[in-house]
Amino acid sequence: MNKITADSNVMLSRYEDAVSATDRFFDADITPVLLGLFGEVGSVMSASKKLHREKSAYTGYQRNVEEELGDTLWYITALCRRLSINLSDIFSEVLSGDGFSVCIAANSDPMHPVAKVVTTENIVSLDSVLLRLGGQAARLMEIDVKDVSTRQCLLDFVKVYIEAVQASGVSFSAVVKGNMNKACGRFMAPSTSDLTDFDIDFPLEEQLPRYFEIQISSRADGRSYLRWNGVFIGDPLSDNIADRDGYRFHDVFHLANAAILHWSPTFRALIKHKRKSKPAVDEAQDSGRAIVIDEGLSAYIFSCAKELDFFEGQKSVSFDLLKAVSNFVRGYEVEACPLYLWECSILQGYEVFRQLRKNNGGVIIGDRSQRTLQYRNLSEQVFL
Repeated sequence: MNKITADSNVMLSRYEDAVSATDRFFDADITPVLLGLFGEVGSVMSASKKLHREKSAYTGYQRNVEEELGDTLWYITALCRRLSINLSDIFSEVLSGDGFSVCIAANSDPMHPVAKVVTTENIVSLDSVLLRLGGQAARLMEIDVKDVSTRQCLLDFVKVYIEAVQASGVSFSAVVKGNMNKACGRFMAPSTSDLTDFDIDFPLEEQLPRYFEIQISSRADGRSYLRWNGVFIGDPLSDNIADRDGYRFHDVFHLANAAILHWSPTFRALIKHKRKSKPAVDEAQDSGRAIVIDEGLSAYIFSCAKELDFFEGQKSVSFDLLKAVSNFVRGYEVEACPLYLWECSILQGYEVFRQLRKNNGGVIIGDRSQRTLQYRNLSEQVFL
């Protein structure tokens, strides 16, 4: 699925079709969907609470409300799917009822020249609307899918949800597009044509290598050494902690990012492939602050992974961790990479890390064309 841009229109029917593939619950799973819906409503209310408490210090309020309202819509859609109800039909039925005013407008989409502009007639405070939304969510928690009153409960919830979107002051278009991109980016393998090649416009000597083999070896002093094409790169590393946890091999995570995300300011600096032909790119994407982001992200994920046995036996990464990663890299070119790709980078990176730690070194093989990272034992490597 192509990423929906900020200036594009999106129909609710298209949103419904797109996110259906991201629903990993069983068709019969009603309870987790209702719990998720209730939780997202709570998250919107929590954001409002933080605004009251922190006022102007809460700089992420608008973005967080937009995201939580999008997640709420995802669960509304999942519930409709289980009730065999079209999301568009529910919205249409709600908006044709009392409490809304309708205007006719010229639309920017040539295929849909005329649009209805619907607004809530009596706007009240967001806090008041959210309290009502919480009450409607609580009603939904008690629904019986076979009861005829279930549809009315859903209609009542959607009505207040629309009011909440308007009272929050966010763009519903941004809510829908943002959630579609987020959900599809998290759960669906991206098309290669949809992914940005950050190096494509730069000379070969400024690109990350399309294929690389990096040897990591350990010595008696407990430090690890990196060698590329027979040349030592970077500084020897130790774990820098009393509990020897293998962090001396953490460069593998930068290499995973390079191979799978096609991004790693740290690796660029190590091999001196910074994009200096465009000073603005070198300054913003390849220099000190970007390197700190790359290193900080590696340390943050490592602290989480350590509690999870370094993802041993796991086939996925928690959505919360991936969202934290997304926030970490906001403003840098790599934010264009979907969360699905970040999950691949993390899992492949830790697969190789566990083998490096077990064997006290090895050869890391990165293939950008395949977006893969693999491990080979040092005993299989000809000494350079």
